[in-house]
Amino acid sequence: MMIIDFRSDTFTRPTPAMLDAMYAAATGDDVYGEDPSVNTLEAMMAAYFGKEAALFCPTGTMSNQVAIKVHTQPGDEVIHSNLAHIYIYEGGGIAATSGAQSRPLEGDRGMFTATDVLAAINPDDVHKAATSLVCLENTMNRGGGCCYDIEEIVKIKEVCLQNNLKLHLDGARLFNALVATGEKPATYGELFDSLSVCLNKGMGCPMGSVLIGSAEFIRKARRVRKRLGGGMRQAGFMAATGIYAMEHHIDRLAQDHLHAKDIAQTLLEKTFVGHMLPVETNIVSFEVRGDEWTSRYFCDYLKNEGILASPVTDSMVRMVTHLDITPAMVAKTCAVIAEME
Repeated sequence: MMIIDFRSDTFTRPTPAMLDAMYAAATGDDVYGEDPSVNTLEAMMAAYFGKEAALFCPTGTMSNQVAIKVHTQPGDEVIHSNLAHIYIYEGGGIAATSGAQSRPLEGDRGMFTATDVLAAINPDDVHKAATSLVCLENTMNRGGGCCYDIEEIVKIKEVCLQNNLKLHLDGARLFNALVATGEKPATYGELFDSLSVCLNKGMGCPMGSVLIGSAEFIRKARRVRKRLGGGMRQAGFMAATGIYAMEHHIDRLAQDHLHAKDIAQTLLEKTFVGHMLPVETNIVSFEVRGDEWTSRYFCDYLKNEGILASPVTDSMVRMVTHLDITPAMVAKTCAVIAEME
């Protein structure tokens, strides 16, 4: 039976052409700064977002935590969403790696406002942790793949400038946001002091995240990456997949967004489907309701048909479209859902 995997866009596999690019990659020792493919990818990503420099990391968790470490001092406070990946899914890294504490804010699907940030900044008081960093996430994973309003980010940046705070973006799915909104990458480079951008989700790479910022920031980040065990040798084989993805896989994300909307529309026609978060990109998060319709029951039903989805809570399900999901797979999924009673 063909398996259709909607559990996450991290389940994508390199395409044959991407594997060819990997095989043909020029490599060297990146710890020595001598891997030409890594150097090319880092320069490409920095230029794409209008920043001075970039650093190739094995994971998005590492690139986020390296950024937080560079931007903060032990005992500082970091403002972020209560649904943020850096808070929920990165193993307590803010505390363990940076010795900083969290100030989680509630918001609309995990997106808070400039007013929220201003209210959360601690006063200059020896009794209080020094607020030094604000972290946003775009798209917002736990918010159903929603996209920040760029005008709100501009307002948050202004609050940061007025209060001497750095602004970091967890852009694990930033390419999805750019495709969905039509915003310019350089706009994000202007607004954020640092950006962590993943290649191992909808872009289809087997691994990799790139941390982007000023030349001085990346100089410091390189030392932290080494300390955390992120110094890689012939990493050009992986960097080559990122170069290929940047050249071929950005615009195609729009297809993933259309697939997600098709699935969402089919789900909304079912009486057992309750609240659904707005579908803006490639994530469909919805509630199932009724006497027998738990999230586990729904996912087990799909699994029997060769379709995999994720039960997030007892009542919430998440489905994520990506590079390996074809129109035929979406059609089959919609047909199976339509038959559910």
